[in-house]
Amino acid sequence: MAEELEPEQLNTYFALMESVSLLHHAVEQQVRAAGELSYVQFQLLARLADAPKRQLTMTALADGVVYSRSGLTHQAGLLEKAGLITRAPSPEDQRATLVTITQDGLDRVAKILPGHIELVRELLFTPLSTTDLTALGDIMTKVRDHMRAQPPRSAAPHNQHA
Repeated sequence: MAEELEPEQLNTYFALMESVSLLHHAVEQQVRAAGELSYVQFQLLARLADAPKRQLTMTALADGVVYSRSGLTHQAGLLEKAGLITRAPSPEDQRATLVTITQDGLDRVAKILPGHIELVRELLFTPLSTTDLTALGDIMTKVRDHMRAQPPRSAAPHNQHA
């Protein structure tokens, strides 16, 4: 039988999960109100807006936003139908699909971003000192890198609703 978590580990886990849930809920509401997108759709557009040539392969996009390939295909279809992205075969690898953000997609990100930044700053960063922020960044980078060392989520089937 697996060993139980220590009380401090359990308290930290619950505090982290509650904080993430509260932040995610607030961000989801802000993104929906400002840009009529789900948070996942906003993540996809924001990653594309920040990418070289404003395009990524579907696999790189799925791995970057920690989303299944099938879920991403659905979300990309919705974004393409809305005119916010285009999809085309990669000229370098015909098996890969390149996703490119359109000007309308860039405009939508620009519309959402100011309120998004303000909300994240208020909820996540306001209660932290500079020392806290540095420590949290270092800790979360270490945790993320440890988790990223596992096989990518897009490599496994995954039931995601957005």
